[in-house]
Amino acid sequence: MPTLVMDTNLSLPNKRSGKVRDLYDVTMPNGDEALLIIATDRISAFDVVMANGLPGKGVVLTQISRFWFDHFGDEVPHHLISTDVADIPGLSDDERRELAGRVTLCRKTEVLPVECIARGYLAGSGWKDYQRSGSVCGIELPKSLDNGDRLEEPIFTPSTKADTGHDENISFEEGAAIVGNDTMRWLGDTTLSLYSRAREHALERGIILADTKFEFGTVDGADAPLLIDEIFTPDSSRFWPLDEWAPGGEQPSFDKQYVRNYLETVVAAGGWDKTPPGPELPAQVLEDTMARYLEAYERLTGHALDLG
Repeated sequence: MPTLVMDTNLSLPNKRSGKVRDLYDVTMPNGDEALLIIATDRISAFDVVMANGLPGKGVVLTQISRFWFDHFGDEVPHHLISTDVADIPGLSDDERRELAGRVTLCRKTEVLPVECIARGYLAGSGWKDYQRSGSVCGIELPKSLDNGDRLEEPIFTPSTKADTGHDENISFEEGAAIVGNDTMRWLGDTTLSLYSRAREHALERGIILADTKFEFGTVDGADAPLLIDEIFTPDSSRFWPLDEWAPGGEQPSFDKQYVRNYLETVVAAGGWDKTPPGPELPAQVLEDTMARYLEAYERLTGHALDLG
């Protein structure tokens, strides 16, 4: 059974905690400043952290991201320095053992306030937008599409990066007003290129990569923004089994949608109203969710992940 890491308390400066990750500042032996991201086992849904976590979840997400960063190699500028705890100064031996597999040491960036989303299938907030207007983020789509349908061409649908509450879908023009037209065009081109290449890789392994989201950040002196945060994980993407895909409703998934679907039953029964604190997830939901995460990792990478 993997270790459950719900919170960290390291003797490193400037701890910040998001919904599922803890961040610290790190000074490298050569004097460079870096950022340490720790993927905990906290689970969030509907922007609320659940009462209990999923042991090993942070390890799976970190190792999937590492696979994709390695897969794209030097073709796309990114923030990753290392995922090896041995490369992080200032940790005790016990902390290194506890955090093994779940750390990302990376370059510090100024995060761009636009979240970059690529959609190759109609689902989630995109499906809701389409039902209201026949378009997604101002992009008009063919009539008579159904929930889960494949789009003829992937689309770039940015959103605002919200500190609290739900992010809001915006048009390309609204994004350009925030970061500039040239930067926005680069973000759109890069997002669609990454998505298209990853989608083909996943399809060859029996997985539909329905949509995904990226974050980018800038560094002084860099020629282009850097790809940051996690990439192509079950928390940042919709993964569907190819052999079970059937447009017309919610798809079976390898991602966090399984947890959301369970929680919708709790909401419908009057057991929760989607506000903090989040409820405790049953053991079976945790077990089934981890099985999906691990299967996604094995299919995508070709290797099983040993969580110990």
